[in-house]
Amino acid sequence: MTFGKRLRSRIWRGSVADEVDAELEFHVEMRVRELVARGMSASDARRAAIGRFGDIRRVNAMCRRIGRGRDRDMRRTEYLAELIQDVTFAGRQLLRNPGFTAVAVITLALGIGATAAIFSAVHAVVLRPLPIPSPERVVAVYTDWRGRAGNVSAGNFTDGVAPASAFSAVTAIQYSSFNLADTEDAERVIGARTTAGFFDVFATAPLHGRVYRADEDQPGREQVVVLSHRLWTRRFYRDPSIVGKSIRLSGRPYEVIGVMPARFDFTAQSEELWVPIAFTAERRATHDEHYLQVYGRLKPEVTAAQALAELSRNAADLRVKFPRDNAEFGMTLTSLMEELVGDYRGRLFIMLGAVGFVLLIACGNIANLLLARGAARSAELAMRAALGAGRGRIVRQLMTESAVLAAVAGSAGLVLAWWGIQALVAAAPPGVPRLEQTAVNPIVLGFTFGVAVLSSALFGIAPALRAAKTDVQTVLKEGGRGAAAGGVRDRLRTGLIVAELALTLMLLVGAGLLIRSAIALDRTSPGFNAGSLLSGRLSLPAAEYAESEKVLHTFDRIAETARGVPGVTAAALTSQVPMGPGGNGNGLIPEGKPLAIDQAINSRLRIVTPGYFETLGIPILRGRSLRDSDRRGTVKVMVISEALASAAFPNEDPIGRRIACCEPGPDGKSPDYKTVVGVAGSVRWRALGEAPSPEFYLPAAQVPDVAWNWIQRTMYVVVRTSMDPMAVANPLRAALAPIVPGVPLFDARTMEERVGASVATARFNTLLLTLLGVIGLVLAAVGIYGVIAYFVSRRTQEIGVRMALGATRRDVVGLVVRQAAMPVLLGIGVGIVASFPLARVLSTQLFGVQPHDPITFAAVTGGLAGVALLASLIPATRAASVDPTRALHSN
Repeated sequence: MTFGKRLRSRIWRGSVADEVDAELEFHVEMRVRELVARGMSASDARRAAIGRFGDIRRVNAMCRRIGRGRDRDMRRTEYLAELIQDVTFAGRQLLRNPGFTAVAVITLALGIGATAAIFSAVHAVVLRPLPIPSPERVVAVYTDWRGRAGNVSAGNFTDGVAPASAFSAVTAIQYSSFNLADTEDAERVIGARTTAGFFDVFATAPLHGRVYRADEDQPGREQVVVLSHRLWTRRFYRDPSIVGKSIRLSGRPYEVIGVMPARFDFTAQSEELWVPIAFTAERRATHDEHYLQVYGRLKPEVTAAQALAELSRNAADLRVKFPRDNAEFGMTLTSLMEELVGDYRGRLFIMLGAVGFVLLIACGNIANLLLARGAARSAELAMRAALGAGRGRIVRQLMTESAVLAAVAGSAGLVLAWWGIQALVAAAPPGVPRLEQTAVNPIVLGFTFGVAVLSSALFGIAPALRAAKTDVQTVLKEGGRGAAAGGVRDRLRTGLIVAELALTLMLLVGAGLLIRSAIALDRTSPGFNAGSLLSGRLSLPAAEYAESEKVLHTFDRIAETARGVPGVTAAALTSQVPMGPGGNGNGLIPEGKPLAIDQAINSRLRIVTPGYFETLGIPILRGRSLRDSDRRGTVKVMVISEALASAAFPNEDPIGRRIACCEPGPDGKSPDYKTVVGVAGSVRWRALGEAPSPEFYLPAAQVPDVAWNWIQRTMYVVVRTSMDPMAVANPLRAALAPIVPGVPLFDARTMEERVGASVATARFNTLLLTLLGVIGLVLAAVGIYGVIAYFVSRRTQEIGVRMALGATRRDVVGLVVRQAAMPVLLGIGVGIVASFPLARVLSTQLFGVQPHDPITFAAVTGGLAGVALLASLIPATRAASVDPTRALHSN
């Protein structure tokens, strides 16, 4: 449709209602004339004419509906035709300006790709529902003691959780390791001993076979096993005939009764098989050993708050019935997703916010490029306006160009996102749940499309509105010169630079705080000498090592044999190494204090063999370490950590004092006391970033028989070497194999690796946020350069006049830099103010540095100001090199 026809239709065409009314009136009038010509009176003729139409109101409504549909179809056809024209023209414009297109696409693709990559990780870890029916109905139940959540005892599960009417199913889980097979190719796998309700809680049917029943969750009938899909694939090559056959786990035959589907492998670190836990009557009656992970599925009509209220009532009953074991204890619960994801939710959302900042900075740069491009196209846009294009039509054309640009950048961003996901998964620390499932899936594609659309609106709307306001007469008179506002009075450009600098400063402050935290972590001593240390685990099968004497004798032989391996200078065994998984704890009560649970000091238990402190390099601050002579029949002793000594005996000498610990006395009622013979330096047992907790060390030769069940007969072998520790791993395995045939040494790692793994997540977050900060800094610097260069180009004639009148190069450089300093200082100021609340978001990830660390703020502010100064100096220097004669004739 030509402009003239469109103008006439807009001016003369009435509404659909007017058209219908006029058309119907015309037909009625023609019929009236015809009837009057036949001899009828005018009134009778009109009545007859209207009567022939029937229900004229219905006819009118139908015609109006048809008319509106016609107009809608015409408008849709017209809009689609114009859209195709706009898209085609936008494509030609991008191809006609390859330099602009390349810079814009690369800049925007970087922001979109990074955002899509981080979102894909957030979706895989946090947002994607677990592949079980109604996962929001599954909760984890914990024991609450003094505000700290912990595992549940078998007695409390049996008497407090299992009877709760709020749950349709409950389960208790004890994670264990198993020796799979008894041959030289024995593999150590992580599994779980569970009650029969386990598969009902997670409401997932097996892929093959069945799951175990309640009658199989009984002592003597528990030798059945359900395999995970991962283990079935890796070890049994997806052979369905394995169901019904027998395999050996830790020396005992188990019948394979089922295989779970692949979706039941929630994470790469989850257990690989399940066997019945088969509580004995004695274990069901035990309320003071807290080692069970408990889950429950809420009934459809029950809320989590109602379930917690019932658990709290049950806990109150347990405190009355079993005051010795349950005083001060309560129960709490959390969602399964919260249990699985933990603090990774907050960490990933922080990264998503940071990469969002990078995308906003990129959009700011594109907006500035479009503003400059709009100024250069002022003559073209003025001509369009002169030919009849309204502001809305021009805005639509320019927004279409922005959308096409965003689509191209979004496609490139998807490629970058795919690469970024591969790098993210490869570089991420172990233990991030479900991160390995990160992929470019339909949801990520939809998110990327949405980000591209939003980006096109963010960077396109302001330049489009600016360009649509072009003064047609002025531009056409001046031939396109001088139409755009110049100088730093351009508030839109200045505002974009302020925003970019503020966002960049916030990114850099976060990165700086994490870098300072990483430096503090590297300077923190773990409490032992991690160099030249190798550790690995051994688990003795309960069936073959039921007697504690045999267990102790075997571990003594292992320690002695390890000392004789070539390259080993010292060796010892412990129930848990620092930075290692698992561990046990006990509440200790110093002698002289009331034997009540509220007096207990929660402490970490370490069962060790002689030479442990010397092997790890843990200093003995007072007294002595444990000796070979500390055996049964002698005085029961312990070594305590400095943290425990301060808690149990503040401002006192603990040597010779006694502590009630771990087992009843000879009469079975009074506590068993152990004498403190030494105080060891405190060790950061979980991670470098966590403060040392109270610990105590018992000689393996003096622990009660039940202690081997606590640790499931699993001990770490720790050796100090005179060579590369990993070079000793295979000789150590070979030396120990004859002592414990079919029992593999697994999880063999250097202690430096364990220490590094404890801070791997923090280091990864630091690296990622630093990378995003650097990208933001580069984009901001490019943006400053582009804007200042544009300002200089608009003032070329003014600069030429100044130089012709005597201004020096230094004067010109100073003029440009001073004018550039205003948005830079304003952006830095806004960024500093905004960084204070955002820095507090990182407080849980910081170590040894405060969120408002002045050194970090000062360093980031100074660095950003320096980069901004350099970015403005380059166009300023070029401006000072302008030939005054050419400058005067440039406009």
